[in-house]
Amino acid sequence: MNSKDPNPVPLRDVAQSPQATARYLADVQRVLLDIGKNLETLAIETRVHLRETHVEGDRWYHARLRAMPVEKALGNVLKSLNNLTKGLEKSAYKRHAHDEAVVNTVKDRKEKELERKRRKNPQPLQAAPNPPQRDAQGHNSGYSAPTSIYDLGRESA
Repeated sequence: MNSKDPNPVPLRDVAQSPQATARYLADVQRVLLDIGKNLETLAIETRVHLRETHVEGDRWYHARLRAMPVEKALGNVLKSLNNLTKGLEKSAYKRHAHDEAVVNTVKDRKEKELERKRRKNPQPLQAAPNPPQRDAQGHNSGYSAPTSIYDLGRESA
C-alpha cells in the first residue's frame, strides 16, 4: 500500500498476490519435506537402536514393547508433518480460487442484474407467423391431428 509505512507488516505483499503466496507456501513446503526426510531417518534409526536395547532378564519382545511409545510418537510427528504439507498445498489452491471468485463476482452480478431486468420487463410474445395448415381433406393439422399410428382410424373432436 504505502511504501513509506512506518510499521511495515511482514508478508503483506506476499498475501496480496496469489502467485507470491503460492511461491512462499511452496518454499515452506520444500523446507518441511526436507525436515520430514530427516525425521523419517531419525525414526528408523531410533527404532533399530531401541529394539536392540535389551536388559538382563528380558524376553524377546520386551525391548519391542518399550520402544513402541517412542516409535508411535515419532510416527505421529511424521503424520502431522504430512498433513501440514497437504494443508499448504490446499491453502495455495484456495488462495488462487479466491482471486478467481473475486474476478468472476462482478461478471456474475451483471448477469444477474440483466436477468432480473428481463424478468421484470418480459418481451411481449409475438403471434404465430403461420396459422395451422389444413390438409387436402380440409382437416386441421394442428393439435387435433392423430398423434400415433394407432389413432389414424379415429377422428378427434
